[in-house]
Amino acid sequence: MMSKYEFLLRISMLSYGKRAIFVKIGQIFTNNLPNSIQNVSYVLDKLKLSDAQLALFYETSYLHFEPILEWLDSPSPPKYLIAYCDNDYPLLLKQICSPPLLLFVLGNRQLLHSPQLAMVGSREFSEYGAQWGRYFASELAINGLTITSGLALGLDAICHRGALDVSGYTIAVLGSGLAKIAPKSNLNLANDILSQDGAIVSEFLPFEKARSVYFPRRNRIISGLSLGTFVVEASEKSGSLITARYALEQNRDVFALPGDINNENCSGTHYLIKQGAYLVSKPTDILEHYYSYLSVVNNSHNQPKEKPCNSILYPEIFSIIHHQPIPVDIIAQQVNMSISEVTTKLLDMELAGLIKTVTGGYIRNLVI
Repeated sequence: MMSKYEFLLRISMLSYGKRAIFVKIGQIFTNNLPNSIQNVSYVLDKLKLSDAQLALFYETSYLHFEPILEWLDSPSPPKYLIAYCDNDYPLLLKQICSPPLLLFVLGNRQLLHSPQLAMVGSREFSEYGAQWGRYFASELAINGLTITSGLALGLDAICHRGALDVSGYTIAVLGSGLAKIAPKSNLNLANDILSQDGAIVSEFLPFEKARSVYFPRRNRIISGLSLGTFVVEASEKSGSLITARYALEQNRDVFALPGDINNENCSGTHYLIKQGAYLVSKPTDILEHYYSYLSVVNNSHNQPKEKPCNSILYPEIFSIIHHQPIPVDIIAQQVNMSISEVTTKLLDMELAGLIKTVTGGYIRNLVI
C-alpha cells in the first residue's frame, strides 16, 4: 500500500514520458486516485512502465519523501497536491504546451478554477505604476476577477494588495517551494492572502529555495492559469514581458497600460501595445472583454462566490475615491449625504488605513 501523494511524487521523478503516464493514470482512475493505493504493482503494470522506469520509481528511499508528506499532512493552512491526472486540475492550465505535472497549493484550491487575470509589472516602479496597478487590481477584483501574480517585490505585490483592499480574491504563484516563500519581505502579504481566502501555488517541491532560473517557469503558470495578462508598468528588459510572451504563446489576451513616454519603466508596455496588446485606460476595458465569461462563471454553483462589497468600510464612499484627489463636497454630492456625515465617515476610513488626505481632497491609501 502507498499513499496517493507518495505515488504521484514517485511518478513525477521518472526521467521521460511523464506527461503520458499521468494521462494514463487519469484514464485508470476516472474519479481521481484514492488516498491510498492498495496494489501499487497492479497499477504500475497497467501503466506499462519500462524496466528502467520501474527501477526509477522504486529506487528513491521513502525518507526522501517523508518531509514532503509530513508537510502536506500538516493542518494549517490547508495544503494540497493537485496532479495533472486529477479531475480538478485547472482546465486553462492544462491547455498550455508545458503544464506542470504537479501543483502544490496553500489555501483555497477552488480558486484555481475561478476567472483569473494575471497582473504583472516591474520590481522597479513609479508612483504612476503603483497608483494605477493598485486601482485596477481593486476594481477588477471587486467585479469578479481573481488577480493572479507572482508575489514579487514591486508591482506584483501592489496588485495583490489591490485585490485584498476590497476583499477580492488573489492567487500568488511562486518561483520557490511553498515552505520557502520568497521574498521573505512579502511573507506578511502571503499570510494576508491566505487569511482572506486566497491561494498560493507552486510547481516546486515545498522545501525548494527560490532560484532565478525558476522565475520564467513560474511566469508560464501565472499566464496559463489566467484568461489574459495585464502588464501594468515594465521596461523592455522586465520579466513581465516574459509572462506576456507566454500569454501570447498560450493564445491568451495581453493588455497593457500606457504611460509617460519619458519613463523607461513604460517602454515595455508601449512595446507590447505596438505589437498588438490591448491598450487599457479604465477597468471596463478589461471587464467588458470578459463580460459574457464572467456572467456564466459567477452564476455557476461550482465556482467561488464573488465577495460582497460591504466587506469594505463604507463601500459606497470607497468606490468613488480613486487616485486623483476628490474633495469632500463632491463626495457628499455623489453619495447623497451631508458634508458633516461624510466627513465623519472619511475620518473612520482614514483611521482604518483605506484612504488618506492630500492636497485637493482624498485618495486611496497606497501603503502595502
